[in-house]
Amino acid sequence: MATATAAVSLPKTKGGAFLIEERLPNEIFTPEDLTPEHLAIARTVDEFWAKEVGPNVEAIQHQEPGVAMACMRKAAELGLTGITIPEQYGGMELDLTSAMIAMEHMAGDGSFSGWYGAHVGIGTLPILYFGTEEQKKHYLPKLASMEMLGAYCLTEPQCGSDALAVRTRADLSPDGKHYILNGQKMWITNGGHADLFTVFAKVGGEKFTAFLVERKFPGVSSGAEEKKMGIKGSSTTAVYLDNVPVPIENVLGEIGRGHIIAFNILNVGRLKLGPGTVGGSKNVLAVSLKYAKERKAFGQSIAEFGMIQHKLAEMAIRTYAAESMTYRVVGLIESLLENFSWAQDGAAQTMLKAVEEFAAECSIIKIYASEVLDYVVDEGVQIHGGYGYHQDYPVERAYRDSRINRIFEGTNEINRLLTTGMLLKRAARGQLGLVQAATGVLQEILGGPRGGEDQPTGPFAEETKILINAKKIALMLMGVAYQKYMLEMEKQQEVLANITDVIMDIFAMESALLRTQKLAESGKGANAADMTAVLVRDAMAHIDVTARIVLAACSEGDTLRTNLVVLRRFGKYEPVDSIALRRKIAHRLLDAERYIV
Repeated sequence: MATATAAVSLPKTKGGAFLIEERLPNEIFTPEDLTPEHLAIARTVDEFWAKEVGPNVEAIQHQEPGVAMACMRKAAELGLTGITIPEQYGGMELDLTSAMIAMEHMAGDGSFSGWYGAHVGIGTLPILYFGTEEQKKHYLPKLASMEMLGAYCLTEPQCGSDALAVRTRADLSPDGKHYILNGQKMWITNGGHADLFTVFAKVGGEKFTAFLVERKFPGVSSGAEEKKMGIKGSSTTAVYLDNVPVPIENVLGEIGRGHIIAFNILNVGRLKLGPGTVGGSKNVLAVSLKYAKERKAFGQSIAEFGMIQHKLAEMAIRTYAAESMTYRVVGLIESLLENFSWAQDGAAQTMLKAVEEFAAECSIIKIYASEVLDYVVDEGVQIHGGYGYHQDYPVERAYRDSRINRIFEGTNEINRLLTTGMLLKRAARGQLGLVQAATGVLQEILGGPRGGEDQPTGPFAEETKILINAKKIALMLMGVAYQKYMLEMEKQQEVLANITDVIMDIFAMESALLRTQKLAESGKGANAADMTAVLVRDAMAHIDVTARIVLAACSEGDTLRTNLVVLRRFGKYEPVDSIALRRKIAHRLLDAERYIV
C-alpha cells in the first residue's frame, strides 16, 4: 500500500494530544506533502469528472435513468471505486490519503458525490473492515467493478441519531440456516439502485447486529425516491424488509456487536466529509471569483468593492483552515499505519484502531468542514445577488446541496457532544494527560504571569503566543466544567458543545499555523501567511465569547469574576489590520481566479 507520509517525519501521538502537546511544522502532514502518485490520482479524477460527469450533471440532477450508474461504471473502469480495496479482491490497494484525494476531486456536484461516496465508503468499508474471508472474496470484487452498488441501512423512521434504538428485527429460522429480517430503513443513499445493503437489525429484538442483504433476496424492496432540498440527483429511498431470509453466513461481524461496525464506519465517514466539503468550497470560490470579476455595477467590476473582497477572502481563509485540518488528521492516522499491508495478520483491526484513535478529530473535521462549506455557498449566493437564487447558476445548487452535510454521519450537534465527551473519558481513564496539563495551567494562574523568557519568537511569534494561550483557556474550561458537574457532565449539552467549539478553533488555528510555517520555510505561502494572521485572531475572538458562556454556566460570584480575569489574561492579543489583509488575499485570489495558498 502506498504511504502518504513518507516525505515527512510524523511522530506517533494520541487522539486529543494536540491540546497538550506542541508540534513542529515538519511534524504534520499537509497537501504540500502529497506524493506524485497522489497527484496522479487527483488528475485522474479531474479528467474523469470533466469527461464523464460534468457533461451529465443536469441529467443526473433530473435523475434521468441510467446516467449516474453509467458514470459510476466509468469510474470503476479507472479503478476509482476500488481505491482502498486490496488487489486480491480486485481493488487498487492504495492508501487512505488517496481515497481522501478522490473525495475532494469528486466534489464538483453534491449528487454524484453522494452516489460515489456512499458506494466506496459506507457501502464497501463494512465488508473490507469486518467481513470474513469468504464475504470479502464474494462481495469486494463485485463492489470494486460496480457489478454491485453498495448502500448502508442504519437509520429508521423513529431513530436517527439514536442509532441503537432500531426496531428492525432479525429472528433465526426454525432450521437455523437463515435470519428473517423485518423492518424499515429511511434516508438510504443509493437506496433505489443498490444491489447490496449493510443492514442493522436486532437479533431477537435485542442484539444489535449487522447483516449483508442482497436486493435479490425475497422481501427486499425500495420506496419511492425522496423529494429532497438538495442532492436531488442522488438516490435516497426507504428500504423495506418483509420476512427477508438472510443466510447465517451473511452476518457481518459478531451477533450483538453491530455497534462496533456502525460507530467505526461513521468515524471514517466523518473524516471523508472533510475533503468532500473542502473540494466543494474550492469549486464555489472559483465560480464566485470569476463572477465577481465579470459582474459590473456602478461602472466597475464588483470584485473591486471592499465588501465583496471581504467575502472572497473569508471564503478562502475558512477553506484553508478546513483543508489544513483535514489533511493533518489523515496524516495522524497514516502515522499509525507505517508499513501497513492488507496481507498482514489483523490488518483490518490495525486500520480501525488507527482511525478510532483519532475519532474526536474526525468529529471535529466533520463539524468544521461542513460549516465552512455552508458559509462558502451562502456567500457565493450573496456575491451572485439575484442570479445566485436562480437555478441556472451552479451556486444555487451548491447552496442546497451543502445543507445535508451538517446532518450526514451524525448531526453536528451529536458530534459536538462526542468530541469533548470522548476527550474527557480518555482523560478519566488515564489515556490522555488533560488532568496534568490542567493542573499546570492552574499553577500558572496561581503563580501569576510568567516573564518574557517563555515567550515565542520568530516570524509567527504572536500567532504562536495566541495558540498557546488558547490551549490554556480550553484546559481551564474543561477543568472548571468538570469541577462543577463531574459525573453529570454528559447531561450539560450546551457546555459540552461550547467547549468543543473552543477545541475546534484551537485545532484550526494550530493546523493552519503549522502549515503556514512549513510553507514559509520553503519560501512559499504568502497568501497562507495573511490568511493565518486573520484566522488566528478571529478564532481567539470567538474563543473569548464562547469561554464566557461556559464560565458563566459553571461559576458565579467571586469565582466567576476571578475566572474572567484569567480569561482576559490568556485572551489578550495584538490585532492586525484585517481589512488590509483581506484585500491582499482577495487580490491574489482574483488574479488566480481560484483558491491558492
